[in-house]
Amino acid sequence: MPADQAHRDRWRRYWDKHSASYDKEMRFFDRVLFGDSRPWVCSQATGDTLEVAIGTGLNLPLYPPSIRLTGIDLSPAMLAIAKQRANELGRDVDLREGDAEALPFPGESFDTVVCTFSLCAIPGDARAVSEMTRVLRPGGLLLLADHIAAAAWPARAIQRVLEIFTVPLQGEHFLRRPLHRAQAQGLTIERRERFKLGLVERLAARKPPAPRTSQEETSAAGGGEDQAVGS
Repeated sequence: MPADQAHRDRWRRYWDKHSASYDKEMRFFDRVLFGDSRPWVCSQATGDTLEVAIGTGLNLPLYPPSIRLTGIDLSPAMLAIAKQRANELGRDVDLREGDAEALPFPGESFDTVVCTFSLCAIPGDARAVSEMTRVLRPGGLLLLADHIAAAAWPARAIQRVLEIFTVPLQGEHFLRRPLHRAQAQGLTIERRERFKLGLVERLAARKPPAPRTSQEETSAAGGGEDQAVGS
């Protein structure tokens, strides 16, 4: 078995095993650390929306009813809970098993891509953000929220020590900055908030619109000239 596949299978088993306790753990962190980050993110979603690492579907009640939602996760056990939650909410959502580092969608498929408190545990976070950008349509919005490297160096020192244990045991990273990953993809940061001593960050980043073709530019210029003549 290839090393990458063995690695993915290991984390799939890990999240399957922890799926039953995930909601309780995350609701604790939502209450004491993350605040209203989930509503902040989900309320901005429009159109065809993809949630990467949807987990047990904790965000499902928070999305506008008008969006068309697709969710992907590595763990079948997590997705089973998300499906049950969607049924209870009467929410129509396309749930699929898949890898955040190799999204099974064509490029430019979604108006919005969401990822909340999951990039910290995706092995290749840079690759995952690259994939999220790929499937965004030009002008689309990437919405991220996560715990990040602290603003103060003593706190970062503690995080560095924690990673010695958390990365090999549960794949949990504390020193990442999704902001930098989004900027590296050429996205425009429209909104960014950092709080709780700099431990939590949420952002909205826009994919640049598609450049005009020479034909479109010519048509636009011609239209302007016609309008001037007729005025």
